[in-house]
Amino acid sequence: QVQLVESGGGSVQAGGSLRLSCAASGRTFVNYAMAWFRQAPGNEREFVARITWSSGMKYYADSVKGRFTISRDNAKNTVYLQIISLKPEDTAVYYCAAAASLTVRALEYRYWGQGTQVTVSS
Repeated sequence: QVQLVESGGGSVQAGGSLRLSCAASGRTFVNYAMAWFRQAPGNEREFVARITWSSGMKYYADSVKGRFTISRDNAKNTVYLQIISLKPEDTAVYYCAAAASLTVRALEYRYWGQGTQVTVSS
């Protein structure tokens, strides 16, 4: 019912920046919050940032606070993740997800995109 498509990933040097996009289509009105997660090889999927469609209320993981900014354009049904001062440890596949409630638990997000690769070199 809901399709999420990420874009904007790529390979950058440490200290660089990227802007990731997540385009949503389908019955998007059933979802309350949109979030970004990331997963590096050998690691578990971790929460990055969350935003609500209605108020734009934001919440960030401590590990990315200050460098990552989540935003949304309701008219375009698109959520963004602006990343600055990228570090090698930010290297991961970044996924966007949609949930029907305010949560940071991956298991409670019902829709997921395919992911976009972010690679940061020293």
